[in-house]
Amino acid sequence: MPRKFQDVIFNILLWAMIAAFVFPILWLVMTSLKTRVDAFSLPPKFIFTPTYTNYSKVLEDGSFLHYYFNSVKVGFLSTLFSLLIGIPAAYALVRFPMRKKEDFAFWVLSTRMAPPIMVILPFYLVFKQFNLLDTTLGLVLIYMTFSLSFILWMMRSYFESISVDLEDAARIDGVSRLMAFIKVTIPLSAPGIAAASIFSFIMSWNEFLYSLILTGDKTKTATVAITSFITFEGIRWGEVAAAGTMVILPVIIFGICIQKYLVQGMTMGGVK
Repeated sequence: MPRKFQDVIFNILLWAMIAAFVFPILWLVMTSLKTRVDAFSLPPKFIFTPTYTNYSKVLEDGSFLHYYFNSVKVGFLSTLFSLLIGIPAAYALVRFPMRKKEDFAFWVLSTRMAPPIMVILPFYLVFKQFNLLDTTLGLVLIYMTFSLSFILWMMRSYFESISVDLEDAARIDGVSRLMAFIKVTIPLSAPGIAAASIFSFIMSWNEFLYSLILTGDKTKTATVAITSFITFEGIRWGEVAAAGTMVILPVIIFGICIQKYLVQGMTMGGVK
């Protein structure tokens, strides 16, 4: 088979995969800009007069904006604290000699193996005992439990790809180990940190089950608040699409802003 023909087939398959991933998002945005009649028209309308009525209805609902801010706050705090704990822990596993550190790393990874539905009841009972139900702190702690393992393993792989000689050179110049870590290792691992942060934020932002069970009206997140547009009168698809578009928008913007670091972090960390 000629090389050019193979390239054409590969490009066609690549664009088909991209279209398959992008089309649901495009359809969601289009539905959010349609009237109810246009949204349910057959055949579907791809050319229509956009309306912002659905967004105005969502924004007029002050409770949704409150829940939206809860998602931003919880996602930011859980990502921040997971990075503050996970990055030094990953560095310690790579640079410091310790007994059975491979077993410890595997134990951390094993915390991701249990399905959430299996541990939700124990978490609920513990949180109730410590008055953490319907609190921002409780939700941040629960999200950190599954963000930490991901960050630790990803950053551990990335730190292994950074030569220890660079830190030794800085220490010869009179810098302490801590300052060598902050001034040398952290800047070099910025792509890995960016990749870990975006994935941690996405996991916290998109999570539904824990937020549904462990929160109430005070700390409910946007992913759970979308279900409020499903009423006994029917599903208000326009508002659901508008709220869904607002929910995915921060993740898309965040991903675009750190796109360069995201690609580097996903590729360089796995290669020594």
